[in-house]
Amino acid sequence: MKILPAKGSRGFLIWTGETYQFRVYHDLDPQGFTDYDIRHSDLEIEILDQDAAFYDDRTLDHSPKTLGIENTQ
Repeated sequence: MKILPAKGSRGFLIWTGETYQFRVYHDLDPQGFTDYDIRHSDLEIEILDQDAAFYDDRTLDHSPKTLGIENTQ
C-alpha cells in the first residue's frame, strides 16, 4: 500500500448522494480525477470557493446568486 501525506493538497468536497468524498483533479489530465473516501474524524478545511455561503438553517451551499434567490442580509 502506497501512502502519501495529504497536507497541502487541494481538492473538492463532493456529495455523492449518500456520503462525501474528497476529489483531487490531476494536473496533467483535466478529465482525470481521484475520489477519496473520507474517514478522518476532524479534518480541518478552509473554504476558498467564492460561490459558497452559510445559511440560517445551518446549511452550506452555493451563493444566493447562483441558486437564483435573493440575499436578505
